[in-house]
Amino acid sequence: MRHKKAGRKLNRNSSHREAMLCNLLNSLVKSERIQTTLIRAKELQKIADKAVTLAKKNTTASITQLSKLVKSDREEVITKLLKEIGPRFANREGGYTRIIKLGFRRGDAAPTALIEYLSADETAKKKAKKAPKAEAKAAEAPVAEAPAEAKAEEPTA
Repeated sequence: MRHKKAGRKLNRNSSHREAMLCNLLNSLVKSERIQTTLIRAKELQKIADKAVTLAKKNTTASITQLSKLVKSDREEVITKLLKEIGPRFANREGGYTRIIKLGFRRGDAAPTALIEYLSADETAKKKAKKAPKAEAKAAEAPVAEAPAEAKAEEPTA
């Protein structure tokens, strides 16, 4: 019985599995979108979300933990996580990646999937959906008035 044994073995020993997931994480951070098998994508999603959470904290301890997750190309991957991806999700509390099922691979009929980080505009859309409509209208009104005031000031100057 596999009580309290989290994660999938993926037909690999532990060191091979750890190296494979590390390489997948490196590729995902560098290109922000990769195609792999569905099972690998589901395992990678756990690690990728954890990496973004650590990057959002941006403390010395979190950088040390990130360096343990990322084995190769540390400088490039960690700097991208800390400077680009972490701040993008600063106002989001989880769910930084998306898995899209693509179908079956031709050679061995393995289910394939696309895993990608959400973009900045998608996180803003979800935040706007959660806000009540009255607050959204109130937020739009000052934005519409600001350009009119700027136009009124320009001719006088």
